[in-house]
Amino acid sequence: MLLKVHSCGVCRTDLHIVEGELTEPKLPLILGHQIVGTVVELGPKASESTDALPETDAPRVEPGVRVGVPWLGWTDGTCPYCLSGRENLCDQARFTGYDIGGGYAEYAVADARYCFPIPEGYPDLQAAPLLCAGLIGYRALRLAGDGRRLGIYGFGAAAHILVQVARHQGRTTYAFTRPGDDEGQRFALRMGAHWAGGSLDVPPEPLDAAIILAPVGDLVPQALRQVAKGGVVVCGGIHMSDIPSFPYQILWEERMVRSVANLTRKDGHEFLRLAPQIPVGTRVRAFPLEEANEALDELRAGRIEGAAVLMVDEEATSAWATSGRGPWSPGGR
Repeated sequence: MLLKVHSCGVCRTDLHIVEGELTEPKLPLILGHQIVGTVVELGPKASESTDALPETDAPRVEPGVRVGVPWLGWTDGTCPYCLSGRENLCDQARFTGYDIGGGYAEYAVADARYCFPIPEGYPDLQAAPLLCAGLIGYRALRLAGDGRRLGIYGFGAAAHILVQVARHQGRTTYAFTRPGDDEGQRFALRMGAHWAGGSLDVPPEPLDAAIILAPVGDLVPQALRQVAKGGVVVCGGIHMSDIPSFPYQILWEERMVRSVANLTRKDGHEFLRLAPQIPVGTRVRAFPLEEANEALDELRAGRIEGAAVLMVDEEATSAWATSGRGPWSPGGR
């Protein structure tokens, strides 16, 4: 279906693509996989594809409906992974802003099966980070298990959403930033973290699980040293620098290291139902579409507090931001 783009989040994955760390993009390519837009027109198969969304109660998509487009943009639906509820691992999967043209544009085309209705009350700018930062954080939290003491390494777009979900679930969260990043640690505490320190610091108590959101392989052994017996370390990024060798002693006693790959539509519908119940607030810094390169530069330099979002249709975005619906404002919570 054809979408008129209102806003599009800027993700670290976009940086990995631009810098050649993800090596097989469709070229030429329009980046962007956190798209918020309005359905303009349905293709001939769009209606039938939205009649059979697995394990969801998603409403039928039609022109005029506001939807979000995530990273996972298409799967074959027939492989063993798809048929076993693991469509995020489909060998033929295509990804928005990588294999499929994305949202750094005024219009985008998306598979109706892989679009999510945006929760009522979220302005366009605040909704965009939910579609990757929120979804990947939510899946990483699920894979981290039910432990109460959760460490989060790398406090950016995903972490500032994840900490709110974890707190809602009654977990105690410990935020780890770059050493010396006092501002980032204060931001983590404002967003609900119980404790914040540098990545080399020792938290006040052992962790049941840790989620690594920074693309830094050195953090894996650091996190393993802080998790208790039977603890889990979840690597949430699509790309990470090499993990250094580490002694077996810090893995022993049934500690586990695992990765998160993409998302499923079930993840998306679950999280987008949950977000307004908490409610999850997103802190955003907005850039006009023509400043997309500046937004990427600011993200690369670590100067974004929360999430960067491109304003594509500024008239539509402004209308939602001033509508007064919901507890979200252009500056976040």
